[in-house]
Order: sequence, then structure tokens, then C-alpha cells
Amino acid sequence: MLATSLRTAARPLDYYLVLAGQDGPDVRGIVVEEFVRNGDHTTAGLDGAGWTTSDDGWWSSASFSRGMRNDPEVRARVAPTSRQVAERVYRTLGGGDLPAEAVLRTYFRERLDLASAPPLRLGPAQPPSGFRERRVYRVLFAGDLRPEQVAHLRSRWRTTGGGDAGSHASGHLDDGGTLLTWDLRRIGSGLAWCIDLTVLMRSGATDTAVGGALSELTDALRGQGLIPVTTERFA
Repeated sequence: MLATSLRTAARPLDYYLVLAGQDGPDVRGIVVEEFVRNGDHTTAGLDGAGWTTSDDGWWSSASFSRGMRNDPEVRARVAPTSRQVAERVYRTLGGGDLPAEAVLRTYFRERLDLASAPPLRLGPAQPPSGFRERRVYRVLFAGDLRPEQVAHLRSRWRTTGGGDAGSHASGHLDDGGTLLTWDLRRIGSGLAWCIDLTVLMRSGATDTAVGGALSELTDALRGQGLIPVTTERFA
């Protein structure tokens, strides 16, 4: 379940382990990434940098970030992880102390631009009675989930019976003046997963809870091994 008090601080970086290959668990390095976001929380670009034992220093590659998402062979050689694990791996591999996130951001030299467009209008043009605004977001992920991972998310979000057609897990949160509901779906003929988040904002509510919800939902799926691709807005 999402925290009842959503985070408002700057989002930390995303960390990944670089594996030796698909057939072995040996770790050769780390990748750090950060999405560049528009004012409405949709994604405009992706910054990233990597370090491996075979390289001389840190490198930045938009093509590698793209490959993590659309090339199954590249994706099989990276695994989402936490800052704490990345620190331990970096030290074990001889890198010393992992730099602070402000320093890591200085290694971002090649941005992967992500196309953005005005929100598509899906659903009713007017929000339901009692709300001043309705938004719909979709966070797209690369990778696959095993049945036990879906079951974990259902338990975490306290998914009950029913729900929208095609939803594998769902949840909701009323954060003061903002009502948030979300569904986990499999899309693209089973090739990807997404989270659809519907936001209903009452009079006087800000969109602070929106960014926090998108971050926490993204972290939940990264924790199950999926790689976030983009965040789109449909309303």
C-alpha cells in the first residue's frame, strides 16, 4: 500500500546492477538514472551514467539507456537495485565510496530524449461531481512479472475482488483533497506492463500527491524487477 503521507522531497536516483551475462549472477558494475520530467510529471527525457570494472571512469550513453528498455539481451544484463546495494557493490569492485547523488548527476552527459505530446482525452471531459480536475497517467515498464510477483503487489496494495477488466492488481488512496486509484495491466500482447493512475482532485488540492504516487508506484514495480520506460498522460 502507498504510504499515507506521500513523499514530497526530491526523488532519489534509480540504481541498476550490470551483470556479467544472462547465464551468471556476477556483477560487473552499476548504472544510475534519472528521468527528466515536465511540470505535469510526464517524462521528457532520461539521464544516465554507468561504471564497470572494465571501463576507465564513468560513462554516459543514451543508446545503453534505450537498450535497457527495448533490447531483451541488454535488459537481461541489468537488474534494478537500491542505493545501499549499489554502494556495497561499487566498494567491493574497487570503486571506493560511491559518490553522492549530486556528484553522480554531473556524470550525466548524454540524455535520451523522450517524445512528449499534449494529453490525450480519454474518458469524460468533466470530472465527477465534487472534484475540480481529473487526470489519467500511464507508467510503462519493460520486463515481465511472475505470478508470485503479481500476488505480492496485490497483497501490498490490498487488492480486492472486482475492478476494471484487464487489471491484475489495483489500489486506492485518499490523500486529503486528492483521490488516487491505480491498476496494474499487461499490454502490448503481453510484451510489457503498465500502471494506470487516475487522479481526482478536489477544490483547493495541489498536485503534490500526484508526483509522490507516481514515484512510489514506480518504485514498487522496480522492486519486482521491471524497468520504467516512460510516464504518459491521457487526460
